[in-house]
Amino acid sequence: MDSMAAFLSPEPPDSLSQLSTMYPPQPDTFDELVASNGSVRPHWQNLLKQFESLDAAQRRQAHETAARMLKDDGMTYLASHNGRQSDRPWQLDLFPLLISQEEWQHLESGLIQRARLLNHILSDLYGPQQLLKNGTLPPAVVFGNPQFLQPCHGVPVAGGTYLHFLAFDVARAPDGNWWVLRDRTEAPTGAGFSLENRIIVSRSLPNLFARTQVQRLSSFFQTFSESFLQFSQREDPMAVVLSPGPENMAYFEHAYLARYLGYPIVEGSDMTVRDERLFLKTVDGLKPVDLILRRIYSDLCDPLELMTESTTGVPGLLQAIRAGHVTMANALGSGLIESEVLLSFLPTLSKFFFGEGLKIPSVATWWCGQANERAYVLDNMDHLLIRRVLTPKRGLTHD
Repeated sequence: MDSMAAFLSPEPPDSLSQLSTMYPPQPDTFDELVASNGSVRPHWQNLLKQFESLDAAQRRQAHETAARMLKDDGMTYLASHNGRQSDRPWQLDLFPLLISQEEWQHLESGLIQRARLLNHILSDLYGPQQLLKNGTLPPAVVFGNPQFLQPCHGVPVAGGTYLHFLAFDVARAPDGNWWVLRDRTEAPTGAGFSLENRIIVSRSLPNLFARTQVQRLSSFFQTFSESFLQFSQREDPMAVVLSPGPENMAYFEHAYLARYLGYPIVEGSDMTVRDERLFLKTVDGLKPVDLILRRIYSDLCDPLELMTESTTGVPGLLQAIRAGHVTMANALGSGLIESEVLLSFLPTLSKFFFGEGLKIPSVATWWCGQANERAYVLDNMDHLLIRRVLTPKRGLTHD
């Protein structure tokens, strides 16, 4: 049993001082809760004291409340096992991960810098392509990537904002420093699940939650919605959440986000393009759509100009965007920046655009398309994870 779970178990520790004896320290790992000297880290102490005050009946009630809310809300995810997909109930640990305010400010600053950098890269590669012309990026990294969508090159993007909604996979090194493992820009999942988790914890343990000065999530969604709506030229714009449908593994989140933001959730077949304008089909007739929060892959969005096999997109959607009548979050083609091959170039690109290095480094990455990097990888194969980064397009086969 780890120290966190112990506080919600039937027999919790009598005091914080017992934590250091409940489990041995793990070598070459960073313990979020307990410092190297065995003491509880300062930003955890208030929360743990609150948990100490819960008796067995209160802990049991908290678990039962959370389980009931998860069931009532129908919170599930689609899991694959032996080639079969099935809905699985969402699992929630009531004991949260705490990050100190100082550390969060470091993460926030570093990820904001990274988001700005990724937006600059997309703006260049789908625009003037100076990074290719001056040799900062090898052409193969871009044109060899199936997520670079040539029809999107030169398409105007409102406000130059390619990335409205993105996520990052981060992890700690053994020394406690943060590293970025992946950038999620195509249709990032997680925000809706995080919001639901927070709501359930706050209702299952209301007194504890109120006393711990947790930073709220609602302001994030409010800020996103307000800023997104400003990209429309109409006074009363319509925004929708475009989902591939209930068969998608993250459909619960799509529907949850749509409900929370107040946007209709739609599929491609629910919309049509007329005279370069996008409309939602309703029983009252066609309603103009101005903004799309996209939850499907870029190349599936328009079978006329992108992947012709797609049945989830809207024919003519790219032309409606090109004409300036629709704003997409995130912009079509944003998946280009998810390629792990770009991780090895981000330090150089950060200095190119900002004159400074990355505040939070990427996990060490070498692209074997370069001679020196390839030689290093060949000499260190036993210590590295080898991945194919320029994969074929979905639905197509290559010899």
